[in-house]
Amino acid sequence: MNSELMISWRYLTTKRKEKFISLISIISILGIAIGVMALIIVIAVMSGFDKDLHDKIIGNYSHINLTAFKAIGDSEYAVIAKSVSANPHVIGISPYIQGQVLLKDNNRYFAVGLKGINPAAESKVTKVREYIKQGSIDNLAEGSIIVGKELAGYLGLELNSNLSLQSPLGKQYTLKVAGIFSSGMYDYDLNLVFTNLKTAQDIFGLNNQITSVALKLDNPDLAAQIRQELALALGYNYNLKTWMEANQNFFAALKLEKLTMFIILTLIILVASFNIISTLIVMVVEKTKDIGVLRALGMSALSIRKIFTYQGLIIGSLGTLLGSFSGILICFLLKKYQFIKLPQDIYYIDRLPVIIQIWPDMVLIVVSALVIILVATIYPASRASRLKPVEALRYE
Repeated sequence: MNSELMISWRYLTTKRKEKFISLISIISILGIAIGVMALIIVIAVMSGFDKDLHDKIIGNYSHINLTAFKAIGDSEYAVIAKSVSANPHVIGISPYIQGQVLLKDNNRYFAVGLKGINPAAESKVTKVREYIKQGSIDNLAEGSIIVGKELAGYLGLELNSNLSLQSPLGKQYTLKVAGIFSSGMYDYDLNLVFTNLKTAQDIFGLNNQITSVALKLDNPDLAAQIRQELALALGYNYNLKTWMEANQNFFAALKLEKLTMFIILTLIILVASFNIISTLIVMVVEKTKDIGVLRALGMSALSIRKIFTYQGLIIGSLGTLLGSFSGILICFLLKKYQFIKLPQDIYYIDRLPVIIQIWPDMVLIVVSALVIILVATIYPASRASRLKPVEALRYE
């Protein structure tokens, strides 16, 4: 341990007459700890929500969606499937039809998106099979439909209920409810219904044709890269959109919200750093005689600056360490015991989702706290280093 660090530690740990300075030091440590703890907990909860919504969106939307400028026939789909399957990262392919229809309930009409699927193939690219809460996707035969939980509640639908539907061509259809799904996303559960591929072809007037192809990858984070590779392989007659592009506004809003919360809660640490400034200023005044003696014995101004800089960093580091430990402990308890419950009808989850990410969340929080603390030591340490030995010892 060098001399400057040793002196800093002794100034903090030795008993002194001025109990007020010790109290300020303790308050400074607790202030930093509370700020770091709050930041860790909030960012961990927001990361948990982000991951939860991330998984739900991927579960409802294929990793890459391929559409053409016109309907795709059987022979064209075979060529697309062969070309796409050649990419080693593609592990699932599902043809489907999607469009808008009107559901009729007595004298009310309700516009929804209708997706015609092949049940076996669709289960390989999305989590629709896992989302079925009543009925089964295997029962999705011709003339049947699967609706979302919210839509079923709004229209009073149950299994085997009959549902009237009007196609864009003006034809009326009566479909039987074969299943009710709950994805956890309100918009999907209210505004999306599934039907058999053959039934959808009849509703939209497509003769053995499809409108889109859903692709699943072994790693959804590679979607942008695989999209470019498939675009080169397929040519320019098709539009490829990744799950990130389809939901880019939503993810951008989540990222902005997380950044905003990080900045706001960092202000707690900034406010707490003013306690460190006041502690060091009072310490400099109290130790004026000591500073004069040290300067008279030949200690440089830089060494004096280091003494009080180290002192501020010790206080701040103790607060950061205490806050990090407390924050991680509370996050662990929240994750394991789930003692904070949420109304599931509003948030679609019954607990706070918590994820502690060492990188980048924890690292950025700790580094930000230490940088703020270091900046807080600049003025008091600079003031101490400018004291002249003669001025410091004049009245001693």
